[in-house]
Amino acid sequence: MPPKETGTKHAGAQQHYRALERLYTSAPVNSLFKSKLEIVSEGASRLTFTISKDVYHAAGAAHGTIYFKMLDDAAFYAANTLATDTFLLTTSFNLHFTKPVRDGEVVAEGKWVSGKRRVMVAESRLVDAEGEEIGRGTGTFMRSRIPLSSLPGYVS
Repeated sequence: MPPKETGTKHAGAQQHYRALERLYTSAPVNSLFKSKLEIVSEGASRLTFTISKDVYHAAGAAHGTIYFKMLDDAAFYAANTLATDTFLLTTSFNLHFTKPVRDGEVVAEGKWVSGKRRVMVAESRLVDAEGEEIGRGTGTFMRSRIPLSSLPGYVS
């Protein structure tokens, strides 16, 4: 379980969380999706996506790349709440499809699991508008040499 935030640390954490949310919004790939990131607390994130026909595969449901995008982003940002100096990189990600999704709002919940120094592990799950789980994943994330402060979306 991540440590609780108090006092000055809490204010600094909140600034970091808002900066991560801006970083998500600033990434060009995210302009392709109707989505919003919310950093809930240290080690926890929530992404809300709207699924529509423009992300369907030939059989009429959301393509697996959408599941990956949502699960990876939720886990990534949950882990990056603990890295206040550098950008993380996904080094591996395992995902499990539970149920197809065709339309509506999908929530991806990310949760940090372990690691703080060089490598971190986080998991995520997808829940459809009916509250049913439609997928889950686990990712490994490594600190890069890219300072968060060097990224325009983070600093804005």
